[in-house]
Amino acid sequence: MERRLAAIVCADVAGYSRMMGADEAGTHAAFKAHRSAIYPIILNHGGRLVKNTGDGFLVEFPSIVEAIESAIAMQALMAERNDHLPADRVMQFRMGVHMGDVIADEDEVFGDGVNVAVRLEAIAVPGGVAVSAKAYHEASKHLSATLVDAGSHRLKNIEEPIQVWTWEPGGSDTSCGESRNTSNLPAQYRTAIVGVLPFSNLSDSTDEYFSDGLTEDLIHALSLQSFYRVLSRNSTFSFKGKSISARLIAREIDATYLIQGSVRRAGTKIRVTAELIAPENGEQLWAGRYDRDIGDLFAMQDEITTSLSAALAPEIYRAEASAPARCSFTDLTAWDRFLRGLSHYYKHTKADFEASIDLCREAIALDPALAIARAYLATIMVQGVQYGWIKSTSPLWTEAMALAETSVRLDPRSSFAFAILSYVHAMEGNYEAAMEAAKRAVKLNPYDMGARGVLGIAHLVIGEHRQAIELFSTAVQRGNSDPRYKWAALNAFSHYLVGQYDASLSWAREALYLNPNHLQVLAVRAAALAQLGRAEEAAKAAQVLLGNFPGLTVERHLRNFRWKSPDDIAHYRDGLLKAGVPFTKLTLVESASMRTA
Repeated sequence: MERRLAAIVCADVAGYSRMMGADEAGTHAAFKAHRSAIYPIILNHGGRLVKNTGDGFLVEFPSIVEAIESAIAMQALMAERNDHLPADRVMQFRMGVHMGDVIADEDEVFGDGVNVAVRLEAIAVPGGVAVSAKAYHEASKHLSATLVDAGSHRLKNIEEPIQVWTWEPGGSDTSCGESRNTSNLPAQYRTAIVGVLPFSNLSDSTDEYFSDGLTEDLIHALSLQSFYRVLSRNSTFSFKGKSISARLIAREIDATYLIQGSVRRAGTKIRVTAELIAPENGEQLWAGRYDRDIGDLFAMQDEITTSLSAALAPEIYRAEASAPARCSFTDLTAWDRFLRGLSHYYKHTKADFEASIDLCREAIALDPALAIARAYLATIMVQGVQYGWIKSTSPLWTEAMALAETSVRLDPRSSFAFAILSYVHAMEGNYEAAMEAAKRAVKLNPYDMGARGVLGIAHLVIGEHRQAIELFSTAVQRGNSDPRYKWAALNAFSHYLVGQYDASLSWAREALYLNPNHLQVLAVRAAALAQLGRAEEAAKAAQVLLGNFPGLTVERHLRNFRWKSPDDIAHYRDGLLKAGVPFTKLTLVESASMRTA
């Protein structure tokens, strides 16, 4: 066990038991959705989620300023999200913040520092933050929001009275930036055919136009993907209002997947639910719900369409990758071999990456015009280098660039093809070409969160890190299930380069959950710890890095970083050297006297 000083934020939902009694499933789903939305704020402020409780969570921060700013930013975002909800679905957190001694035992923390934060949360107003005087006076000069002295309070099981400062939404002017701030593939390859059924209007008939419009927008958004075919409006609207099973509809229109949903309006609020199903076996592959304030009707409809498209597209990719082959391996078409490769890619191990590369090469050999196989092969090769699973060589980068360029030529309407082209250009230091390709990807498909995130990469390599962080955070919130994009790792680098080392460590920790041996993340973690002056931890992190990659040196590692700003390179080099990563490989020359000794 270890004793240390820490900043603690404790949160719970006001009235959670009442809400669960009224709608258990809906309340639980809404709570999970809110928690996912605010999680990037915790990481951006360097926080570590200690544990989730049934109706809340406990977070540890190394800085009390970041703890308070994070709590306020989370509450500001929750206020915005609640604006879109009916009164009976509004969910408000109460948050308590304290700084004190804690006892760390493995991943848990205990002690008075935690107890006081828990008691402060209990007296916070719904939607507000209660901060101990000790924490407030330590941080007050650095806060961007105004807190109010709420007097002295006696807290349950706390011996001495606690002076409390509070923040409430709308009570101060805060500037928390995080909360404000169709394809050429031949038809025979399209094993996935998606049908979007007309969304059911559960309100007055005058709202029929909205449910129909939302369905049409979603058909358009999904059709901009280059992975599957989307059936036209005429194919699916003929089933509107008819009571026919999904299985029979799918057989009638030859659909592999169906998307269905409903729209319900109550005053100025609107609720949209949607689900992705595999009609042959009735399996629900994904489900989501969106509650919004009508406000600007078109803007709201576009926002829901974007969210639906960003959530649905990766789930269709994932379902297709895990689908059983439709013929024996010796008879597999180019498309089937590509899907086999994709199934290995989703497993994300070194051996599976190697198998995925081989299968993508086989698919391209069978059909050189299969653009998406080229785009994925380039992605897998570059990721393999960044993980440390594939050796970075000049021929590899030349091949990755050729694959990306050919993919764009073969499928000039694919946002993914332009995104991977931008990605390779960014890694090669072709800054203008990277930015141009990324903007083209976003223009081709404004609903593609991966394209927006790759635009963030283009900003990162030229040194515009604030823009990069904003784009990466948006991509995390809306497109976090797609393995092609590693937003946590990219956020770790962006935060490091602006000197936010605690946030960099939080994002690095997040990335290492998915891949504990990610070379670049292990390296930036060691550098961030060194810059924080945590020399012993930095040295251990460097040992882990070198234990996984024994031949690594700073000189060799930095060859894969072609950032535009020399200061960014120097900043990263400095952290690695401080952590104890050797600059260059030393060669021992044995003298004659040593040989004869």
